[in-house]
Amino acid sequence: MLHGLPHDYTLRDGDLLSMDIAVSIDGWVADSARSIVVGTPRDEDLRLIDATRQALDAGIAAARPGNRLGDISAAIGAVAAEYGYPVNTEFGGHGLGRTMHEDPHVSNTGRAGRGLVLRPGLTLALEPWFAAGTDKIVYDPDGWTIRSADGSRTAHSEHTIAVTDDAPQILTAPAA
Repeated sequence: MLHGLPHDYTLRDGDLLSMDIAVSIDGWVADSARSIVVGTPRDEDLRLIDATRQALDAGIAAARPGNRLGDISAAIGAVAAEYGYPVNTEFGGHGLGRTMHEDPHVSNTGRAGRGLVLRPGLTLALEPWFAAGTDKIVYDPDGWTIRSADGSRTAHSEHTIAVTDDAPQILTAPAA
């Protein structure tokens, strides 16, 4: 499951859990996600989670002034391709500030050198999420829960970042 509503379900050994947290403080918003395995991990789940984390790191590294939005998308997509995971293009990262989902949309795959020029002060939520077997998704009847269409496992990693003069700043990094 990529994201969803809480259900009456007890987590079991080996479950892959993605947690997507959105917050609003003093009129500003942030978005972050992390995937973990409950109990005993399967190697293929750890690989899937690692791919989303590496893709997130690659996207963040590309978020420099003068680069373009497509540079971020291409960096994320390159990691997915390296791991052999297909990329869904319906969802991805997004701009944010006073509201959660603002422009621009940040695809999880794209062409380097294309799109909006990145400038200091731009805040983005970068959120690579991959399914092990498909780029197609389905919605549960609640209209919110998203799953891979083939039932394959999914993972999600996300940070809110700011483009700065020097280097991207991760605004949702854990406190030191």
